[in-house]
Amino acid sequence: GTICDNAGLDSSEIVANLRAAHGADPESRMGVDVIHGDMGDMSEMGIFEAFRVKSQVLNSATEAAEMILRVDDIIRAAPRQRQ
Repeated sequence: GTICDNAGLDSSEIVANLRAAHGADPESRMGVDVIHGDMGDMSEMGIFEAFRVKSQVLNSATEAAEMILRVDDIIRAAPRQRQ
């Protein structure tokens, strides 16, 4: 829906058509064609989701979680004894 809305398209109709297409064929490669304002075959249009993008997202999420855990450990650590 967000892609349709951002392109100024009627998201409810396109999303309903996409759900029907994917329901009829689980191997469907249909997606939102913002140029023509309808759905289209993503492989025919040359649109593929890159593995590198997914990999980078997972790496960034892992690094963020690790940083949050480190900060949490620092906050929970007992204060140092002052002399």
